Amino acid sequence: MGELIVDADVLARTRFGTSPWAETLAGLSILLHPQVQPWHRDWRTAHLPQLRARLADDEVTAALVRAAFSRTWMADFLTVPPRTPDLTLDEELEHLESLPDDRIRADLEYVSGPLPAVLGASGLAHRAAELLRWTWRTGIAPEWERRRRVLRADVVSRTARLSTEGWSGVLDGIGPGVRWLENGRLQVNPQPYPPRDIRGRDLMLIAAHSRGSSVSWHLPDRYAVVYPVVGVFATAPAPLPEPLARLLGRSRARVLTRLRTPGSTSALSAELGVPVGSVGGHLRVLLDAGLVERRRSGREVLYWWSDTGQELVEAAAAQAPG
Repeated sequence: MGELIVDADVLARTRFGTSPWAETLAGLSILLHPQVQPWHRDWRTAHLPQLRARLADDEVTAALVRAAFSRTWMADFLTVPPRTPDLTLDEELEHLESLPDDRIRADLEYVSGPLPAVLGASGLAHRAAELLRWTWRTGIAPEWERRRRVLRADVVSRTARLSTEGWSGVLDGIGPGVRWLENGRLQVNPQPYPPRDIRGRDLMLIAAHSRGSSVSWHLPDRYAVVYPVVGVFATAPAPLPEPLARLLGRSRARVLTRLRTPGSTSALSAELGVPVGSVGGHLRVLLDAGLVERRRSGREVLYWWSDTGQELVEAAAAQAPG
């Protein structure tokens, strides 16, 4: 669908939230698609060989994955919004595991057309759920607390805008192709799909470390828009080079070291556990010194190393005892 038709009651009930299922599905999508944002590349490189090995040992799941993901669409059984924003992955997957094989095959055929004979196997829902659990265990769970802090920081930032900018300010730029239109219409992607009237239904906005924005639903009354936060903190922070800490101070050096991949003020604050005002002050000093660059992405400003900043961090790391 390209547009959702909403009214004041829908917006009054709309909630922001996070979802282990959405985060896990976003990670699986990143592994399956080579065209990803720069801040996803290290995580993808680290985990892609494991996924390839797992699918090589399970031809049914491999065929299911090939059929479930197209360039612009995922099979509906994979994209179900949670009942509430505080469920565990296993609680979210209960619905998926309840689906019969015929329903799974019907969704796959909608995405990919005629299916290979191997997908005549039974237990397709269980295989899909186990792949999501595997992706969670190997790639998401070890860093979930850090990821969740970043997601919640984004949610808090967007919720705070409601009082000053309204829904149009909150929704415009939330994801590629997402924007508020006049007359109660929310564009959720630029595709020419028919609009969906969700007046009287519930809508959730789910933050995820995803490739882009997507729509999910559990008919007849539950809808969600999954939108991307900018920058993924998928690897543990590198040890802080002591020469850099002595030169800049430990807090400022931590901020600079983190900016190997782009980050916003709110995301850096959430990841590093430093107040937003302090992060902003450090970024201003680093920007004035020519150590970082910046650009606007939607309503956020991203910072990352300049060439000079990269040279400084790498030189300091080379001088550190090892």
